[in-house]
Amino acid sequence: MTTATPVAASAGAPVAKTVYSPAEPVDIRATLGVLGRGPHDPTTRWDDRGMWRTFRTPEGPATLRILNPGASGAVEAAAWGPGADWAISAVPAMLGCDDDWTGLDVRSTPLLHESRRRNAGLRLTRTGRMIEALIPAVIEQRVTSLEAYRSWARLLRWYGEPAPGPAPEGMRVVPTVEQWRGIPSWEWHRAGVDPGRARTVLSAMAVAGSLERAADAAATLVEAAMKLRTVTGIGVWTAAETLQRSHGDPDAVSVGDYHLAHYVGEALIGQRVDDDGMLELLEPWTGHRQRVIRLVLASGHRFERHGPRITLQEHRWH
Repeated sequence: MTTATPVAASAGAPVAKTVYSPAEPVDIRATLGVLGRGPHDPTTRWDDRGMWRTFRTPEGPATLRILNPGASGAVEAAAWGPGADWAISAVPAMLGCDDDWTGLDVRSTPLLHESRRRNAGLRLTRTGRMIEALIPAVIEQRVTSLEAYRSWARLLRWYGEPAPGPAPEGMRVVPTVEQWRGIPSWEWHRAGVDPGRARTVLSAMAVAGSLERAADAAATLVEAAMKLRTVTGIGVWTAAETLQRSHGDPDAVSVGDYHLAHYVGEALIGQRVDDDGMLELLEPWTGHRQRVIRLVLASGHRFERHGPRITLQEHRWH
């Protein structure tokens, strides 16, 4: 249940606020933690009370403040900026109101069963902001997380709009589609994004509106992923990483991830596997494979690291 409340205008006062009472307890960090791109992401901040998050909504920029659930399990949220009403209306979906785990049976796998018991508040988020999820996913292609996080933070600092309201200092709202398209090639390079990934972002921005409409109109999320993959440079991994966040896709598997197959194999059978092996292990849970992956990652299992570390690549001019 959600109760939205308009707020009288005053300095620093939110434009809108809400109290969301989920049917089941929700852990906001476990649920929304996938939205942040590294510890210095200018769109996301965490503190002891909860989360700050910015969005570029259809109605304009917004800053959203979501507090940790109270004793009753209710979640308070407030928003600022032209997109505040939109952001407030998105809170239930962001906190997994439509994410139904009842068909997932993991009782036969002790690690998953225990992880589900300990992470009962984990939900799959659905932000409804596909382009916002797509661009950082493209930037994360073929490089280490550290490199991608640095590039994302630089681009947002240079081109992002200051967050509305009393957001923590340095927070930014992602650029508009037109602003992304206007970033010159040398600035992508200076941010550490190679020409191939920059071209993919620009190709997606050239058809952003029709891409979002096609994905939203798709009969299934498999079809939505296929629509995304019509853009040159967007493959299985990028489409999965995007739809996991924007549409709460419960079955999307990030095939091609450098570590994921190893993690899943070690957790489920005690040894590393490749992508084909991972898909075989996950096959009994088809329809819920992203949920199973999230349980694996939340399980606390200590994953072994083998081999040399990846060398960080330098794509910037000095």
